[in-house]
Amino acid sequence: MYSSKSNYIQQNSLIGDTMIDNLWLIPLGFVAGVLGSMIGLGGGIIVVPVLTFLGFSPTAAASNSLFAALSNAIASTISYSRQKRIEYSLGLKLGLLTIPGTILGAVISTDAAPDIFKILFGFVLIASAAYIFLRKKIETKEKTLSKQMMVFAIGASFFAGIISSFFGIGGGIIFVPLMVVGMGMAMKKAAPTSQMILLFASLSGVISHSILGHPDFTQAGFLAIGSFLGGLVGARLSLDIKERYLKIIVSVVILIAAAKLFFDSMYDDSTLFGF
Repeated sequence: MYSSKSNYIQQNSLIGDTMIDNLWLIPLGFVAGVLGSMIGLGGGIIVVPVLTFLGFSPTAAASNSLFAALSNAIASTISYSRQKRIEYSLGLKLGLLTIPGTILGAVISTDAAPDIFKILFGFVLIASAAYIFLRKKIETKEKTLSKQMMVFAIGASFFAGIISSFFGIGGGIIFVPLMVVGMGMAMKKAAPTSQMILLFASLSGVISHSILGHPDFTQAGFLAIGSFLGGLVGARLSLDIKERYLKIIVSVVILIAAAKLFFDSMYDDSTLFGF
């Protein structure tokens, strides 16, 4: 009886230590949530590099990050809905189209090699930085949707789903330019609508990764808490903040992260071949 009680106390102590050790994930999720909500890309572009640098496997980093992306998308969608900045019909259609891609992305990520993941994610970050810096310049006048553009949007949605689930990020890097350049939507509505699409992509990704046993639910939960709060704050700040300095800072941070990922992948390769 004493041994059983001792084991119970020891297990609770270990759980408590684990909870405390993971508290830093809340502020990480918050920062990622604020930035992700404001720029419409989701917070994965911040969360995944940080987790990767700290030694998380690609699968763990991506699956944990998706919980933050889902939480951030929920908070942002609620806030943007109140601001009446979401195109619901388009968001629903594109969101549902991402689901098959997210399932495939989760399956592919199971055997992702760390060095390959770092290289590919580095290119995703570079594309993200280019989008952030050029987002105001790509806004165009409203267009009439052609059949060709709708077919392209279907393919882009599937591809965005794969990227979202494989890397643990939102599909905003594809959807925002698609809606602005291809469909002529104003930027002030494209980013909010992208967050609604992310709801479907991240939820499907979370379910798929969970079935495959990828995420650490304690870590994912802390990230989700911070990201939800950050999403509420980011949506509010997006009405007032001047983007000039924000986009410079975020772009520089992302490019530094991309360079670090490339460097780490080269080091992993050299170690692998004994150099």
